[in-house]
Amino acid sequence: MSNYKILLSDVAWPDTQIEQQLCDEAGVELIVATDSSEDTLAQLAVDCDAILTCWAKITETVIRAAGDRCKVVSRMGIGLDNIDVDYCTRNNIPVTNVPDYCLQEVAEHTLACVLSLGRHINTYNLASKAGNYDRNVNPPLRRLKGQTIGIIGLGNIGTRVSELANALGFNVLGFRQDMTKKVADVQLVPLEQLLTESDFVTLHLPLTDTNHHLIDGAALAMMKNSASLINTARGPLVDHAALAIALEQGEIAGAALDVQDPEPPDLSTPPYNDPRVIVTPHAAFVSVESLIELRRSSMQNTLDVLLHGQSANTVNL
Repeated sequence: MSNYKILLSDVAWPDTQIEQQLCDEAGVELIVATDSSEDTLAQLAVDCDAILTCWAKITETVIRAAGDRCKVVSRMGIGLDNIDVDYCTRNNIPVTNVPDYCLQEVAEHTLACVLSLGRHINTYNLASKAGNYDRNVNPPLRRLKGQTIGIIGLGNIGTRVSELANALGFNVLGFRQDMTKKVADVQLVPLEQLLTESDFVTLHLPLTDTNHHLIDGAALAMMKNSASLINTARGPLVDHAALAIALEQGEIAGAALDVQDPEPPDLSTPPYNDPRVIVTPHAAFVSVESLIELRRSSMQNTLDVLLHGQSANTVNL
């Protein structure tokens, strides 16, 4: 058995059997944190050679506590906003993620939101259960085929959303950081054009210092008053106070929020208590299949760096 130890900061599932099995097979010790506070993680990191995290904040303090022993910080997911990647890069510590994780699940969840908003499934359901059995809605129902979906962010997930949207007969617009990278059957347009022309605007991009509140009051004002917003990416991409005002003033028709800021939000306040808003508990990524794949892949990334010196999914070096 090697002398390597991996610190697992937190998990979003009931047990660590998969992680423990992979460590046992590799002859590596797994240390599971009792809580994900910075103090606890820093204390445990002192004796560890790698840090594997789901949601916990892996700060400079935590990473520095491991000193020269820290050979890799791995994310159990795609986004890296809970890891101090800059510190890792400055200190030549690889950071890994699972870039092909939950593509189908998030794309399916996105299209489910589009269909529910477009067909007023959520508002019909709430009204009917409250005793208002009436098919009249505003905006009125329109055929979804031929309507326009605007996708902001065309990485792996955004591209998969475009494939499903095209299969259902939607017109697909897209905006991405590198507008020279084309995507099949997606018309790349400036962000302002996407916002003004789309019937559904859906976000599929990582959170960075430059896109916080990308969808603010000005962006919402550009959208059609019959349009809806879908966010399955990161909560802070949307200014939720501005969204509440836009809904109140009729600037947009509805929203679906799988991610919020903070999580969980106060569900008794706008925009979350608005019947035109679908709220799900950061669940777009979830399926039996995706969680098994995630747990195995993220642990394998960590073991690859520890035992072989590199991982195919290193993002910073």
